[in-house]
Amino acid sequence: MIQFYHVSKIYSGNIHALDDITLQVNRGEFVFLTGPSGAGKTTLLKLIHCEESPTQGEILVNGINISRIKHSQIPYLRRNIGIVFQDFKLLKDLTVFQNVAFALEVTGIRGKELKRRTWKTLRMVGLLEKMDELPLKLSGGEQQRVTIARALVNNPPILLADEPTGNLDPEITLDIINLMNNLNAGGTTIIVATHNTDLVRKYSKMVVKLVKGRTVDQLHPERPALRAEVKASFL
Repeated sequence: MIQFYHVSKIYSGNIHALDDITLQVNRGEFVFLTGPSGAGKTTLLKLIHCEESPTQGEILVNGINISRIKHSQIPYLRRNIGIVFQDFKLLKDLTVFQNVAFALEVTGIRGKELKRRTWKTLRMVGLLEKMDELPLKLSGGEQQRVTIARALVNNPPILLADEPTGNLDPEITLDIINLMNNLNAGGTTIIVATHNTDLVRKYSKMVVKLVKGRTVDQLHPERPALRAEVKASFL
């Protein structure tokens, strides 16, 4: 589903955010992307979401080479990718319902279909009773659930999350990750960038570790040979 082939991202000043990344995420996998601040986690997610372009290498998403697509095609690609931010990025003057429905409106969906899909998604994340509230009246965990609902309302096969629990307490953190785990059980491919090693250890998921823009480790409970293969590629 997501494939990186010798991908590098170099910013002005010869800053290597990512250096020769080769990576494969299969359909339906749940991946923790780990590493210290500045390791390149956010840059990798931005490349998948086409917010940045690779300096070198190729990236395939759903079989489409996004390293070569036209700028006009990017909005259509993004309809297949939901994204969740650490700082929520909710529209403060809109209700919970309106925040989630907005993601449908920009794709041209209106009327009964918009209401049906918004209600369904809010029910999925446990916020249907809060749909008329403004974001600032919600707890941090509830605001993050709205962000997840907004990312999911278009039924994307891929969900990216950039430090989605960084501002939440441990109990709510587990609540959010459990919600994502349930989404993954339904078939959604999920990549979560996090520096929370305790969280990673708690769940038996694929783990990709970045240090200074390079992949130093890849572990997967169902692909035990992966770690040896990746290490060998960097010898």
